[in-house]
Amino acid sequence: MNRSVRITVVALVLVVLLVFGLVIARQALFVDKEPIPAPDLAELNTFVYDQGRPLAPFSLTDETGKTVTRDDLKGHWTFAFVGYTNCPDICPVAMTNLRQMDQLLPKTLPQPDYLLISADPEHDTPEKLDTYMGFFGEHFHGLTGDLDTTRALAKSLNAVFVHRQENGQLQVDHSGHFALINPDGELQAVIQPPHKPRQLAEAFERIYQWARANRERAGS
Repeated sequence: MNRSVRITVVALVLVVLLVFGLVIARQALFVDKEPIPAPDLAELNTFVYDQGRPLAPFSLTDETGKTVTRDDLKGHWTFAFVGYTNCPDICPVAMTNLRQMDQLLPKTLPQPDYLLISADPEHDTPEKLDTYMGFFGEHFHGLTGDLDTTRALAKSLNAVFVHRQENGQLQVDHSGHFALINPDGELQAVIQPPHKPRQLAEAFERIYQWARANRERAGS
């Protein structure tokens, strides 16, 4: 093999090695940037979406009389629940579980908000919501307003509610799960009953840690 042929062979080998190295590096970089799959929290009655699901657009009124839209849900985590203040059983228990969970959260976690979306806006005025939510704590809030808007919002949270009359009194049948809204204002997880405060706190911590890891990975 003469000198020119050897040089050509060596050059080809170097090119092949360079291309191979670039492919491996690109694959390694791509794998490192891939999102971490959502955690499996079935043992905590929780389903986590790999990507947040957008909420229906809405304009409702909170317990202070302020207009709230889905943009107001951005920048923090929110546990949302569809119910009503006259609910005799499910809602008080749900709110109490959230209050107890809130007391169990480590200080290292961000403080979430807790949101009762009224399925009975005819009776749940801002004043009534203010009194009701004030019983549970400063981070508890309520929303009330147009019924069709509320139905659309509830649907985007995987929740439903139905009005019926019983002995001349309005009764509202509604979903019993918590919807966890991420800081992008999207549905991130659904937590089904039965709810236990310690399990709720654990589910939130694991979802938050997973979401933070993905943000750090995407930014690296």
